[in-house]
Amino acid sequence: MKLKSIALALAAVSALLGAAPAMAQAAKEQFFPLLVYRTGPYAPNGTPWANGKQDYIKLVNAQGGINGVKISYEECETGYATDKGVECYERLKGKGATLIDPQATGITFALTDKAPADKIPLLTLGYGLAASQDGSAFKWNFPLMGSYWTAADILIQHIAKKEGGLDKLKGKKIALVYHDSPFGKEPIPLLQERAKLSGFELSLIPVTAPGVEQKSAWLQVRQQRPDYVLLWGWGVMNSTALKEAVATGYPREKMYGVWWAGAEPDVKDVGANAKGYNALALNTSGTQPKVIQDILKQVHEKGQGTGPKDEVGSVLYTRGVIIQMLGVEAVRRAQERFGKGKVMTGEQVRWGLENLALDQKKLDSLGFSGVLRPISTSCQDHMGSSWARVYTWDGSQWGGMSDWYQADEQIIKPMVKTSADKYVADKKLTRRDATDCGA
Repeated sequence: MKLKSIALALAAVSALLGAAPAMAQAAKEQFFPLLVYRTGPYAPNGTPWANGKQDYIKLVNAQGGINGVKISYEECETGYATDKGVECYERLKGKGATLIDPQATGITFALTDKAPADKIPLLTLGYGLAASQDGSAFKWNFPLMGSYWTAADILIQHIAKKEGGLDKLKGKKIALVYHDSPFGKEPIPLLQERAKLSGFELSLIPVTAPGVEQKSAWLQVRQQRPDYVLLWGWGVMNSTALKEAVATGYPREKMYGVWWAGAEPDVKDVGANAKGYNALALNTSGTQPKVIQDILKQVHEKGQGTGPKDEVGSVLYTRGVIIQMLGVEAVRRAQERFGKGKVMTGEQVRWGLENLALDQKKLDSLGFSGVLRPISTSCQDHMGSSWARVYTWDGSQWGGMSDWYQADEQIIKPMVKTSADKYVADKKLTRRDATDCGA
């Protein structure tokens, strides 16, 4: 029995020693949790977004990692549900999470109070809490490239330009058909402020999630006869809205969607009947950019693609690639300060996100020439860029890209400060001082 015990002990030690290299290898990898929704009514939009992120990770690993540090990842299915999103966060945060892209405004709201204690930054590209642009109040939130306030402001600017100026909006009727959730409600304060300044009449028409039933909403549109409809939808809600617009005879050229209502899944089932529909564009699409060509050659041609090859370069796929690139570049930026070739902690990656300096030269070197605008963040500005364009569905593809618009800071900055002040007061927090900003 004694010999057997010794043998078992030696075997246990041997097993531990054998596991040591694997554990050490894992410790040398930068871990990215990937919250996704590949199932349910939002899957047609969530899937290419998720595939773009995974493919970019595979590309970076194929090219040697982040200064030699390879990336590991794990997906967790949320179904776009806030409770499941929180469950995924709790399960994955202990694995050395670099950052979290919640992929939903509701999940973002739920995690905003958790992130500071867990020291895990939230990257919410083009969504989330608009006030979190203020980094002195929201240390761990990064709504990179835009919020729903910047989106709404740019749409109003574009409509005003078509009408001949902001003063020409006086007396016009603009309806917001929105997903009845934190996501859909977020642009309302900005639109109300713009309505007050320009004198247009704003009507609010909520649509119960997920948005497969909209007849009552479009009955209101038909009765009110607005000059323009802003569509704040996601997933199946977008194509359903366009089909209802066709059924009620509302002109698609008078409809403008947020950048989450302007991708291929939103219009492909409607096809030519959606011709004239407009939407915001945060990024370009297509297979021409070098980064997309690199993914096709170094990932898909080697049989490592996450999804179908024909989705590579689509609007939401490309946005997923951009999001993952920003996460990778935050790690790379952090390594410049805390040590090249090292795995970065959540705190260090937060610093990297707050000190991004992606000018055009840097974007070109990464293969993103023409895909997005330069991004530069700071302690005060966690957004880094507030530009977008508008494009139009011609019945078979997106085109007719407008010039770039920048959201009006004279309107948005005071709103952000007021909202951030309220958040700080309600949560009994204090704003960051200059010492914290320099840390």
